[in-house]
Amino acid sequence: MSWVTELSSSPVAGSRQRDNGLGSRAAVLLVFASSAAVLVVEIVSLRLLAPYLGLTLETSTMVIGIALTAIALGSWLGGRLADQVNPRRLMGPALGLSGAVVALTPAVLRTTAEWAPALLFLIASLTILVPGALLSAVTPIVTKLRLTSLAETGTVVGRLSGVGTVGAIVGTVLTGFVFVSRWPVSGILIGLGTLLVAGSALVEWRTRGWSSFPALALVIVAGGLATTVAPGGCDTETRYHCARVVTDPDRSSGRTLVLDGLRHSYVDLDDPTYLKFTYVRAIASVVDAAFVEAEPLAAYHLGGGGLTFPRYLAATRPGTRSLVSEIDSGVVRINRDQLGLRSQAGIDVRAEDGRLGLRRLDAGSRDLVVGDAFGGVSVPWHLTTREAVTDVRRVLDEDGLYVANLIDHGDLAFARAEVATLSETFEHVALVGEPADIGLDPTATPEGGNLVVLASNRPVDLPAAQVALDDRKTGWKIASDDDLTSWIGDAQLLTDDYAPVDQLLQPYSPQSSQ
Repeated sequence: MSWVTELSSSPVAGSRQRDNGLGSRAAVLLVFASSAAVLVVEIVSLRLLAPYLGLTLETSTMVIGIALTAIALGSWLGGRLADQVNPRRLMGPALGLSGAVVALTPAVLRTTAEWAPALLFLIASLTILVPGALLSAVTPIVTKLRLTSLAETGTVVGRLSGVGTVGAIVGTVLTGFVFVSRWPVSGILIGLGTLLVAGSALVEWRTRGWSSFPALALVIVAGGLATTVAPGGCDTETRYHCARVVTDPDRSSGRTLVLDGLRHSYVDLDDPTYLKFTYVRAIASVVDAAFVEAEPLAAYHLGGGGLTFPRYLAATRPGTRSLVSEIDSGVVRINRDQLGLRSQAGIDVRAEDGRLGLRRLDAGSRDLVVGDAFGGVSVPWHLTTREAVTDVRRVLDEDGLYVANLIDHGDLAFARAEVATLSETFEHVALVGEPADIGLDPTATPEGGNLVVLASNRPVDLPAAQVALDDRKTGWKIASDDDLTSWIGDAQLLTDDYAPVDQLLQPYSPQSSQ
């Protein structure tokens, strides 16, 4: 039998048959909403996983790949089932089951990450794949119901396909610009799950009635209650991070800013000169050696975190003006509300991307630029390139200094590439870190972690910097000149056209940071 004959004899075919229980507006709404929901789940799942897998290119690629797999699988299976089963029997269960899974996702993922991390990838895949496939099946199911004549097949399929694409766009935009900035990710998913189950109930009520709705409603309630007790919760969910402020049990005025499960900053509210993290003490040692004691500076900071170093400069160099570009406005609010930023003079924090903030600075306007921006466990790639470094050099004055915090492990391929890139742009470059990590102790195996690189067009007093490092009990040494050249080896340069930062970075261990 030809496909023409099959379509003509199908239960939903006919010259102008409209007795299918689904009007045009309802069809458009179902396709639009289900397509939007798939993208909401995808984006929010990425944020939900960031504290455990890091916000890296690999994590993003994994989530996008699973979501696309779900869309393809759901579209294929949905169309196949719609040809074998009455489509009206499929819509309600697809919406209801997807809503139940979505609502349970925050509690399930966080509990798995804390108690069974080996299963996290599998569970994360299922929490994206299952609802994504069920929701993606709605479009072919609705299309089947709306196909009433061969003469309008192209119109129906094209219209609903376009509506689905628009829904996906709206879901993406609303999630990125509205939902994440206003509600916690757990609230977004539970709310979405509730709407999907409510939509399922409405569809079933309009078509055939469904006794399973009360059970799904209980699942929604269970998901909400489980989220309140699941491990891994945040004090604040910002636009980019799951954030917590932890009080130091050994120092009543000490606070640690934790972003996505990683310690990003330590701030002493009463004593800004107290620097707990080794890499911050290393930055302070280099800066103190490079500039006259207590001399006020014009400083620019790529990345803010808890603003530990801007506070240090304000306390030790009165009159210093620090401009900070911190991309996460939620982190800025945490600084103001919980970390005492309001009382810090001379610190101006702007919620903006560091590369854009850097571009707006006048040439020769800064004595010091400090790079301490991280997205997950890596420096954002667009701040590492030759073009970005050239812009740093542009805003520094003749005696200016650039100091940057890097994190790498294993063979330190990213750190070598970044130092090589700086060496092409600045006349004088040096690297500060554990002797084994910077090639000064060939008998020891590099472990990686934090490294501090400094670059300038004028010589920096490295012996004085080493004395300061020793006084602060860092245990770190300085590599420069031939030692640094040998350490860099044949590392590639990073450019805006080619900067595989995430691929160069070695696997990260939270215990090795700071």
